[in-house]
Amino acid sequence: MSIGRKQIQLIILALAVLLGSYAVGASIFGGNGKAEEGGCAPSFDLLGLDGRTHSLNEYKGKAVVLNFWGSWCTPCVKEMPVLQTQWNKWKNEDVVIVGINVAEDRATVRDFAKSAGAEFPILIDPDRTAVISYGISPLPTTIFINAKGRIDNIHIGQLDMGTLNAEIEKLVSS
Repeated sequence: MSIGRKQIQLIILALAVLLGSYAVGASIFGGNGKAEEGGCAPSFDLLGLDGRTHSLNEYKGKAVVLNFWGSWCTPCVKEMPVLQTQWNKWKNEDVVIVGINVAEDRATVRDFAKSAGAEFPILIDPDRTAVISYGISPLPTTIFINAKGRIDNIHIGQLDMGTLNAEIEKLVSS
């Protein structure tokens, strides 16, 4: 039994739609897996709520906790007090906690950060460039970067106080 020309065209069309859907999904939600534990942390240039553009290079020589979040994400909202508590504890110890909001407008992010009492640096990734370069999916995802600029750990999901503190202690002692 032979496959007809019309069936081959339908198979090719179905494959093209499937590959196109994957490409669009990876572009929108990240997940292309560029950041890996042990690898160099990808650089970024993102606008902060303070009105300045920030890059990873400005934190060179410090332990960095990058937390990707959204105000609509319930686990992200729940971990904000944990991040703030650890920021208060470690900010004078060459540790910086940076929140990277994913694709929300500045007013929404500013209002949320104020209501959550977040005093650590908050950056906005409106075009998902950092999300894509770090391969972030899902939210929240936290990247732990040592003082040499290498990724020590990638934590997917909500952080609790003990886990966050232990990861920061590991960064500081390495």
